[in-house]
Parts: sequence; C-alpha cells; structure tokens
Amino acid sequence: MTGGGPPPRDSILAERVFLRFWCGRLASVFAYQMLSVAVGWQVYALSGSALDLGLIGLAQFAPSVALMLVVGHVADRFDRRRIVRTCQWIEGGAIAVIAVATRMGEVTEAMLFALVFVVGAARAFEFPTVTALLPFTVSAGRLPRAVALSSTAGQVGIVLGPALGGFLYVAGAAAVYATCAALFVVASILIGWLVPVREAEAAPAADSRSVFAGIRFIRGHPALFGAISLDLFAVLLGGATALLPVYARDILHTGPWGLGLLRSAPAVGALATALWLARHPIQRHAGRRMFIGVAAFGAATIVFGLSRALPLSLAALVVLGAADMQSVVVRQSLFQLNTPDHMRGRVSAVNAMFIGASNQLGEFESGVTAAWLGTVPAVLVGGLGTLAMVALWIRIFPALARVDRLAVREQEHSDERPA
Repeated sequence: MTGGGPPPRDSILAERVFLRFWCGRLASVFAYQMLSVAVGWQVYALSGSALDLGLIGLAQFAPSVALMLVVGHVADRFDRRRIVRTCQWIEGGAIAVIAVATRMGEVTEAMLFALVFVVGAARAFEFPTVTALLPFTVSAGRLPRAVALSSTAGQVGIVLGPALGGFLYVAGAAAVYATCAALFVVASILIGWLVPVREAEAAPAADSRSVFAGIRFIRGHPALFGAISLDLFAVLLGGATALLPVYARDILHTGPWGLGLLRSAPAVGALATALWLARHPIQRHAGRRMFIGVAAFGAATIVFGLSRALPLSLAALVVLGAADMQSVVVRQSLFQLNTPDHMRGRVSAVNAMFIGASNQLGEFESGVTAAWLGTVPAVLVGGLGTLAMVALWIRIFPALARVDRLAVREQEHSDERPA
C-alpha cells in the first residue's frame, strides 16, 4: 500500500475476509506481546531470579505438549472460528482477573504463573487453529503472499506491543493487563465476522491412527521435517528473549521502556523482511536461504550477548529478527502449501508444538543456563549452538537444502482420506 488510501484492488488486503483475519491476528498478537512484557518485568521485580523468567516459558509450553493431539482433532472437526473466539475470550478473562488483583495490590508470583499457564492452554488451541484457518481466507494461488502478510501482522504486534507495554507499565501493570484484555475481545469480534472463501474438508472421526496422522505426515516429508526441526533447535538454543529483563536492568541499565524496545527490536527486522517478501516472494533457492537465515540468527545472538551498549544491542536484535523471518516464511510456506485441507488442524498442532518448544521451552533453557553459567555465557553458548545446528542439519536433511521453489506439489502420500 502507498499513502493513506485504500489498498490496490489486486492487493490481498483488499479482500475483506483476509483483512478481517489480518486485523484479528494483529490485535491478538499485540495483546500477547504486551502481556509478555508486563509478566516478565513483574515476575523479575518480585523474585529477582533469572530462573523464574525461564519458568514462565515452561508454564506456557507445558499445555501445548499435553494438549497437542487433542488440539489437532478439535481444529479439524469443529468450526475453527468458534474455537479461536472461545480461546480469546478465555485469555481476555484471565488477564482481566490479574488486572483487578494487580490494581488491588494483591497479585503474587503464583498468580502470575497461573495466568501464564491458562493463557498457554488457550493458545495451545488458538495458534494452530488460526494457522489452519489462514488458507481459507484467500485463493490457493495467493497463499504464499498471504503467509508473508499474515507474518507482518504478527511482527507489527511484536514491534509495537512490547514498546507500548513498556510505556504503559509506567502507569502500572494493571493498565497493561486491562489493555491486553480489551484487545483480545476486539480480536474475537473480528474473527467472528470472518466468512471463509471456501469450506474445509471434513476430517474423519478420531481413532488411534488418525490421532497421530499429523506426526506421520511431517515425518514423511523430509524437507518439511527438516525445516520445522531446524527452527526448533535453533531457537531453543539461540533464543535469549527470556533474559531481556536481566539485560535491560542489570547489563544495559535501562527501565521498563528499555525492555519494551529490546523486545520490539527483533520484530522491526522481521517486519521489514516480511513486507519485502510479501511483495517479492522467494523465487529460487528457498532451502538454502532458510539455512542462511538461521546461521545469521545465531551470529546476531552472539553479538547481542557480547554487547554492553543499548544501540548495538538493538541493532543485533533487528538483524536477528530479520534473519529469523526469512526462515519462518520458508517453513510456513512449505507447511501451508503441502498439507491437505482435512489434516491442517493436526499438522498445525504438531507445528505449533515445535514452535512452542523453540520459543517457550527455549526461554526455560535460557533461564536454567543463565542460572548455571551466568546471563552472558548462556546467550553466547546459545548462539554458538545455533551455528552448530545449521552445519549438522545441512548434512542430515539434504532434501531441505535442495528445496528451490515454493509451490504446491503433488502429495507424496497421505495417511488418510476424509470420510
């Protein structure tokens, strides 16, 4: 888009269904990122423990593992819009309770961990269901651009959400929580107005074979399995976001506003990359570009770990986010273009579990490593580990390195057919 006018008629954002989906996703991500800033700062203020910051990630990740198989079948058997709306109402309600407790001065660390667990359980259903809903908002030929534009919604929220959360925190944590709750309500309304451009194929009834179909599908596609597992281990080792409150307060000597900037910086690079790829989709050497992106992610993590100046730290995080987004677009495009409609929920649930492991479990790993080795050594070890994983995955998954164009291809096999 240019200027302040409406999008061009050939723009995906001119399609009303996708626009509602995009805005709903933006509101949800905005709320979640603001919540992460408030909870992280409040927990660290209450405990002063880097390990507790890692436990926040574990509390978010545990529900996604426990519910993975259930989530996939729910997303394939029931109205995906209703599932997403219900999850967003639960998230908004739980956050509203914490807002009231904070306002009354009665919030405790245990209450914050309970909030994170409830939100994590709701997102265990919401995230894969939203992912499975995306292909039904545009025609198949426009899906690669829709993936990139959907990623921009996430990155806009990640850029602005933490920054706004940090600034709102000056007025108190309750102000941040109240805003988050309102945004989840807005998101649920927008998703409720969404009318898919086509109907999803019905999934078969649940049985012992269909429950594990999503896992078998991913294992049966080496390039897809390689892409998802590479992202898992790279971010698991290299993710330093859980330690940003420590860097903001103890190493870079800033306040909540500085934490907001640090959390937003990766999304600045990711947003710029997502916008570029939405207008200029990857045409060639997609697998190779994913490996380059993950390697750059690891190198930027090392620079951030060594930095003692806020501008350099922000620059390293911007590069980190840009590199990560390039690999994300390749991975998501491979996933969306090669998954049958009747399996999207189950495959999305497995994909979401991998993403949750890389993000939330990565935060737990960072917290534990920082408690053992110290904050800076933990980040450096993570960055070096990411570079090692890239070298190893090139050898283990040559099929991923050979991926050239991102396009729909014939399914090699399917574990099942819709009933």
